[in-house]
Amino acid sequence: MGETKISVCWFRRDLRLEDNTALYHALRSGLPVQALFIFDWNILEELPPDDARVDFIYRNLQSIHQRLRKAGSSLLVRHGDPLAIWKILTAEHAIGSVFVNRDYEPYTLERDRQVEMLLRHKNIRFFSFKDQVIFEKDEILKNDGTPYTVFTPYKNRWLQEFGATPPRPREGHDLRAFLKSGHTIPELSELGFRESRREVKEYDLSVIDRYEETRDFPAADATSYLSPHLRFGTVGIRRVISRLDDTHGVFLSELIWREFFMQILFHFPHVVSQNFRARYNGIAWRNREDDFERWCRGTTGYPMVDAGMRQLNQTGCMHNRVRMVTAGFLCKHLLIDWRWGESYFARMLLDYELSSNNGNWQWAAGTGCDAAPYFRIFNPEEQMKKFDPELEYVKKWLPEHGSSDAPAPMVDHREARSRALETYRKALEDPIVF
Repeated sequence: MGETKISVCWFRRDLRLEDNTALYHALRSGLPVQALFIFDWNILEELPPDDARVDFIYRNLQSIHQRLRKAGSSLLVRHGDPLAIWKILTAEHAIGSVFVNRDYEPYTLERDRQVEMLLRHKNIRFFSFKDQVIFEKDEILKNDGTPYTVFTPYKNRWLQEFGATPPRPREGHDLRAFLKSGHTIPELSELGFRESRREVKEYDLSVIDRYEETRDFPAADATSYLSPHLRFGTVGIRRVISRLDDTHGVFLSELIWREFFMQILFHFPHVVSQNFRARYNGIAWRNREDDFERWCRGTTGYPMVDAGMRQLNQTGCMHNRVRMVTAGFLCKHLLIDWRWGESYFARMLLDYELSSNNGNWQWAAGTGCDAAPYFRIFNPEEQMKKFDPELEYVKKWLPEHGSSDAPAPMVDHREARSRALETYRKALEDPIVF
C-alpha cells in the first residue's frame, strides 16, 4: 500500500462490488481505494473448521479478488481482532479515510465504535452508510418517536415511506479508482478452516411469482434461497426490491419482517439473552437435556419435526413453515427454553441472522414482540396433514417413516399441550420481572 494516501473500503456483510453503498462513496473519494476484509476471530473462534458459512464467505472473497486483479488491484485479507488489525494498518500505511456499511448487532456496534475512535484519534475520517436494509434504526418510528413493537403498523409505515421515496440500486463504478496492489489471499487452511460439504445455493427469484401459493408447502421446494445472500451481502436488498411489483406483496412482507426484527434488536438489545416481554420470565422450563438431544437429532417421533431437524442437520437449511413447527414443538411440547433452540439454529443455519433468529424463536415461544399467543400450540400431526399431505417432504428426510424403525412419539400432544398451557398460565399469574 506504500505511502500514497488512500481510502480503505472495509467489506463486512456486503460481499459484492455492485450496488455497494460504502464502495460507491469510497470510489468517489478522490483517493485510490484499497478493498479490505477482516476475518474477525471474535466471531469465528467458536465455529467448526468446516463451517459452510466461512467457506461461502471465502469463495466470494476469492471472486471479488479475481475481479480486482483484472483491474490491477487486489483484495487485502487479514484475520484476527479487528481493532488490533486496524492499529497495525494505520501505523504502516497512509490512510486518509475508511468507508463501511453499517451493522446493527450489539457486538458489531461496539466493534465499529472502537475502530472509529481509533481512526479519528489518528485523524482518519470514518464514513458509515446504510446498505443492508431499506430503512434502518430510527427511520421507521411511531408518531411519538418510539420504535414499533408490533409488525403490522411497522409494515404499514414502512410501505408508506417506501412509496414516497423508493430507493434504487447504485449502478456503475470505475475500477480504475482502486489502488494498484498485488495482495494475495491466504489459503482457507491458514485461517483454520477447510472446505465444507454443505453448499449455499444460488438464490432464485423466479419463484416469487408463485410464492404466496407455494410458500407453506415444504415438498415444493419453492424457496428463493435468498436469505444467506442477504445475510452476507452477495446481493443488495435494493436490487432484490427492484425486482418486485404489486403482485409480490407476501414476499415483500417477509423482507419487511427482516427489517422489523433488525430494528427490534437495535432498540432493545436485551433480547439477545432475555425475553422481550419480561412478564414471561417466570416460565418454569423443564430443560431436559435428553429431550433436547432427541429434538436435535430428529428422533422425537413427530415426522414433520424430525424431517425438519434432519434437513437442517444435513443441509443447513429448513423450510420456514417447518421452522415454526420445530421451534414451537421444542418450546411448547418439551418446555425447553427458546434460547437452547436459538443457539442450535445459530450453529446450524446457513442463513443465520441474529435478529431474525432471535425474533422468530421468541415469536414461537410467545415471549417476544408481536409473538404468537402462548396458547397457540401447533399440532405437528395436523401441520403435516395440511402442508405435506402426500408425505413427500417427510419421506425425503425421514425414509424410515411408517416402518418399525421409526421412533415412537416422545410425548402425547394433548398432554404436552395441557402441560404447556398450565406452565405459561402459572408464569403469568406470578411473573418474575427484572
